[in-house]
Amino acid sequence: MSLSPTVTSWPEPHSPEESDKLQTPEQDTQQASSGDVPSTHREDTRPGLGTLRRAFSRASRRALGQAPGEDTGLLRRSSHFLRSLRRPRDDGPAAAPGGARGPEGPSGVTDGGSRPSTTGVGPEEPGQEEGKSVADLITERQLLAAFEQLRQLETRLLAQKASGTFEQDPTGFARRAMDVCLLYDGLEAEIRAIVRETLGPGGVDAAALAELARVVRAEEEAHPVPPADGDFLLTPRRWRRHWEDAVTRSAQERVRQAGAGDAAGAAEGASGLARLLAELGGSVRRDLRQVRLQVQPAYSAAGLPAWEAYLRAFHGAVAQRLQELARDARGCEQLYVLLDWTANVYGSPDFLGAPDLTLSTEPLPPLLTPSVWARLESDYTSFLETKITSCFDSILQLEQSRWVAAEAPDVLQGLYHTPLSIDIHMLVAEHVKAAGAISAELEATTLRICARALGLFLPRFEKAFLQSEAVSEPHLGASINACEELRTSLLARFPGTFEELEKPLVAAVCVFQKRLLQGLQYDVQPLFRVLCTKAWLTHDVLQPLMDKVVAFAHHLEHVAPLRAQETLQEAHRYVVREYLAQVLRPRERFRGVDRVTGSQKMGLDAQAIGNTFQGLGSEATWLGQAIPCVADILGETYKDDIGRHLETLIGSYPDIRRDHVLAILALRRLGRRRNQRLLQHAQSLLRAAAKAEGSGAAGGRVLFEEIQVPTSVDLLITCIKCSGSRRGRASGGGPH
Repeated sequence: MSLSPTVTSWPEPHSPEESDKLQTPEQDTQQASSGDVPSTHREDTRPGLGTLRRAFSRASRRALGQAPGEDTGLLRRSSHFLRSLRRPRDDGPAAAPGGARGPEGPSGVTDGGSRPSTTGVGPEEPGQEEGKSVADLITERQLLAAFEQLRQLETRLLAQKASGTFEQDPTGFARRAMDVCLLYDGLEAEIRAIVRETLGPGGVDAAALAELARVVRAEEEAHPVPPADGDFLLTPRRWRRHWEDAVTRSAQERVRQAGAGDAAGAAEGASGLARLLAELGGSVRRDLRQVRLQVQPAYSAAGLPAWEAYLRAFHGAVAQRLQELARDARGCEQLYVLLDWTANVYGSPDFLGAPDLTLSTEPLPPLLTPSVWARLESDYTSFLETKITSCFDSILQLEQSRWVAAEAPDVLQGLYHTPLSIDIHMLVAEHVKAAGAISAELEATTLRICARALGLFLPRFEKAFLQSEAVSEPHLGASINACEELRTSLLARFPGTFEELEKPLVAAVCVFQKRLLQGLQYDVQPLFRVLCTKAWLTHDVLQPLMDKVVAFAHHLEHVAPLRAQETLQEAHRYVVREYLAQVLRPRERFRGVDRVTGSQKMGLDAQAIGNTFQGLGSEATWLGQAIPCVADILGETYKDDIGRHLETLIGSYPDIRRDHVLAILALRRLGRRRNQRLLQHAQSLLRAAAKAEGSGAAGGRVLFEEIQVPTSVDLLITCIKCSGSRRGRASGGGPH
C-alpha cells in the first residue's frame, strides 16, 4: 500500500488570501493488490477538500463586504459541509462495464481529500462540541467561546499528531489542520466585521467590543511567539495588527463618506470647500467623541488601546483626504480655507467640543506634509499679493467717486475725516490677523505684502487726488489726517515692518501741506503788493491779509495737531518772509519823514502779525524779531546804533546774506564811509554766523535765504559809495 508523501511544512494561513495559496497534497493512486487488470472505480462526484477550502476562504474574504448574516450563514454551511465530507465513505467500488465487478481491495481516492475506506473512522471532527459548533459560536459572536473551543481542537490535533495518529494518514492531518485555519480565518473576519460596524448607524455594541478585545488578548497569550519547529498551527495570528488594520479601513471609509455630496461643490469655490470641510470635521468629531465615550471604555477592560488606534487612523485618513483636496485647491480663498481648517479647526484644542476631550494624546505627524504646507503657503501668498493690490485699487476708486460727487469730508472728533485710513487699516488688519491665525511666518509675509502694496498705493493716491477737482482745504486736511493716522497707528501696531513707509507717508503729508499753503498764498499774494506804498503809510492794508490768515487757520483746527502746528508755522513764516520781501523790494523809496513813518508802520505791522499768529497758536516765536530789526535800522536816528541792530538781525537769522544787508542799508541811504564800516562789520558777523550754521547752531531755520533781492541794489550802493564827499556827508551826517 503506497502512502502519500509526508507533509513537512505548511505556509502560515494568517489571512484568507494566504489560505487560497495553500494546497493539499494528493494521494498516489492505489492499484489493486492482485490481477493484471486494474479495477475500475466509480468517480467521486463530491468536491475535494481543496475546492471547499478555497470556497470557504473566499467566503471569509467576502465577510469584509457583506452583511453579518450572510457571512455567518456561509461559514456555518461550509463547516457542516466539511464535516459531512469527513465522514467514512460506505459506498463500495463501482461496477465494471458490462456488470463485471473488479477485485476487492482499497479504492483509489480521486478527490485528494478522502482516505481509503479500510482505514475506518478518522480523528474527531474539528469545530464540533456539545451543543454548538465553532462556526455557530462565531455566527452568534460568542468569540471567546469559539476561540476556546478552537484552541482545544488545536491542542487535541497537535497531541494526536505527536502521538503518531496521523503517521499513516498525513493528508488527514492536513485536512484537519486546514479546518482549524479556516475557522481561525472566520473568527478574524468576524473581528473585522465588528470593527466595521462599530461606528455605523446601529450604534456601539459594547458587549461585542469587549468580547473582541478579550479574544485578541487570549490569542496573543495562546500564541505568544512562532513555534521553533515551524508548525503553522501555533503561529501567532496577529489579530491585534489585523484589528488595527480594520480600524484604519473603517476610519478611511468614514472620512471618505463625509462630505461626499459636497465634493463637486468644492471644485467650484471656497464656499463649497468650506462646506465639505465643515461636514468632514463634524463627522470626524462625532466619531472620535463616540470612540472616546463609548468605544474606548468597552475595550479598556482588556487593555486594547482603542483611543490611540482610532486617533491615528482618523488622523491618517483626514491627512490623506486633505492631500487630495490640496492638489485641487485654486485661488486665494480656497487655499486659505484649507490652511485655516488645518491650523485652526482641526488643530484647535477644543476640536472635539468638550474641555475634557483633547485630540492629541501623543505626538502625531503633521496633517499636511511640510512640502505640501509650504506649497500651499506659497500659492496663497502669490494670490494674496494680487488680491491686496486689487483691494487698494478699489479703495482708490471709492475715494475718486467721493471726489466726483463733491462730498465734503466728515468731521469726527473735531478732525476732518475720510474713510481712506479706516479702509486701509481694516484691509491690513484683516489679512494679517487671518495669516497670523495660521502661522507666524505667514503673518510676517502678509505684513510685507501689505507694506509693499501700501508703498505703491501712496504715490498713486497722491497724484490722483491732486489732479482731481476736489482739492480744497477740507479735503486736503482729511488727506493729511489719513496719512498721519496711518503713520502713527501702523508703525505702533506693527513695529519693524511699516517703518520703511514712514518716509513715503511723511512725504505725502508734506505734499498736501504744501498744496494747502499754496491755496493761502494764492489768496493773500495780491494783498502784499500794497505794502511799502504811500497808501500803506496812511491805511491799514494789513488787516484784510490777516483776515484770510485767520480763515485759513480755522481749517487747521480740524487737522491733526502736529501737522496743523507745522502748517501754521509755515504760514507764519510765509507772511513774515513775504512782508520782508516787499520791504527789501520797495515800489517806492521813502525819505525823511516818510521813512520814519514807514519804520513805525513796520513796527505796528510786526506786532499785529505776531499777535495774530500767537493767538492762532503758532509756536514760531523766532520769527518775531525779523520785521522789528529791519524797522529799527530804517528808523534809527543814531547811526552808531545801526551796527547793533545788524548784530541782532544777523545773530537771530544766520541765513541772511550780504545781498540782504546791502538791500537794508540801501533803504537807509547812509554815507560811503559809514556804509563801508557797517558792511565790513556785517561781513565779520556773517562769517561767524556761517560757522555757527555749519555746526548746526542755526537749528535749520530759514527766512532770508528764500528772499530774493534785485541786482540793482549793488548798483545803487556803488553809486552811493562813489558819490561826492559832500553829498556823502550830507546823506550820512545828520539824522533822517
